[in-house]
Amino acid sequence: MSERIYGLLGRTLGHSWSVPIHAAAGNGAYRLIELEPHELPGFLSRPDIGGLNITIPYKRDVMPLCDVIDPAAQDIGSVNTIVRRDGKLHAWNTDITGFLYMADLAGVELKGRKVVILGGGGTSLTAQAAARAAGAREIAAITRNGPDNYGNLTCHADGEIVVNTTPVGMYPNTGAAAVDLAHFPACRGVLDVVYNPRRTALLLQAEALGLPCSGGLPMLVAQAIAAEELFFNRRIDPAETRRILALLREKMENIVLIGMPGCGKSTAGAALADLAGREAVDLDAEIVKAAGKSIPAIFAEDGELVFRTLEQKAAARFGAESGKIIICGGGIVKDAENYRLLRQNGRIYQLDRAIEMLPSAGRPLSQGADLAAMAAERAPLYRRFRDVRINNNGSAADAAAAIWRDFCADSDSQRT
Repeated sequence: MSERIYGLLGRTLGHSWSVPIHAAAGNGAYRLIELEPHELPGFLSRPDIGGLNITIPYKRDVMPLCDVIDPAAQDIGSVNTIVRRDGKLHAWNTDITGFLYMADLAGVELKGRKVVILGGGGTSLTAQAAARAAGAREIAAITRNGPDNYGNLTCHADGEIVVNTTPVGMYPNTGAAAVDLAHFPACRGVLDVVYNPRRTALLLQAEALGLPCSGGLPMLVAQAIAAEELFFNRRIDPAETRRILALLREKMENIVLIGMPGCGKSTAGAALADLAGREAVDLDAEIVKAAGKSIPAIFAEDGELVFRTLEQKAAARFGAESGKIIICGGGIVKDAENYRLLRQNGRIYQLDRAIEMLPSAGRPLSQGADLAAMAAERAPLYRRFRDVRINNNGSAADAAAAIWRDFCADSDSQRT
């Protein structure tokens, strides 16, 4: 018989990070398997299936095709893990393990609280089961057409924990949120099972409100480790979950550089690219490509508004990607929307350089300007955008090293 099949079974999987997670856990055979609904019976009848994870839209569809279903998964009404043992397909739901891990890691307390769950699919059923297991006081599942729907959210204004199990906000359609948290003035925590982007619009709103929150990456990693244990009937050290989560965070998150014109972002970005082995994307260079003319020409011929529109398009394009170094123009902070575009998958660093060291040649808004006044005007905007401030009065290599140390330390903090 050929090698056994391991992988993620779904319909559209271009957004998935499952392969690197399972590879990090030691399963190099794991792959993505995209099938249409009519192909499921034939595929699942294959005798060489080793272990499969199941994702939307098939978490319930595969159940009639399984021989043995774990009682907990049966109660939930969906499965996400299948293993062929002794010729039979056995099914479990490890998502509940992942969900509870995500909530615990974020410090989101479910016990004794009213939990509002957005969505009615298989992942919603898992979240409902997890909330029950954790001792939630009340659970409300919001669907488009049910008795609890998006038109009567006022009935659940006392919701304390909001959980998104819908695909709203998922890559590539980032920026949308299923609800506005303003509907839930009693909210004490937010969980979003979407893991790409790392921070959905819903999570960015939760961050702005100072609420504990988490995207779905910890859930994804924890359920994958639980599935690996079932695939190979082995126990995996819990530290592996934390290690892989930190590894993935470091690999996938963008490093975003902002700061005054002439503060050294391009030079430090190039040094950082060499140090980290990452691709550096200069948004100004991308704008020049898109416009077919230099930035001074854009300002002179088309005006600043056209430039800012092109800048936002570049931020939207590259901010939605992963594992990049994104070098921004000095004025990108002038549009608040750019924060969401850059923060959704990025850690943002402001490079700070003394005013007298800032050059103005080739910089339309710097020429003839009072740079001290410009810096004072933009200071609160840089504070709003940045996660970390980096002194760049020294060498580019020193600034790059400082950024990389912080970035790696922040990634490693996911282990705790």
